[in-house]
Amino acid sequence: MVKVTLVKSPIGEIKAVKDTVAALGLKKIRSSNTFDAMSPTLAGQLKKVAHLVKVEEI
Repeated sequence: MVKVTLVKSPIGEIKAVKDTVAALGLKKIRSSNTFDAMSPTLAGQLKKVAHLVKVEEI
């Protein structure tokens, strides 16, 4: 499982980055979402917003 936590605000980022944060299910700073497995789609999304999120294996 993968836990993704938003640690920095997407304010000031381009629309594509904001949309990716929303697609990950993250709304407020320190909000988290868990995913069952690391897929290529999820890996690409996390790479795009790596400067805003913290990723943990659980």
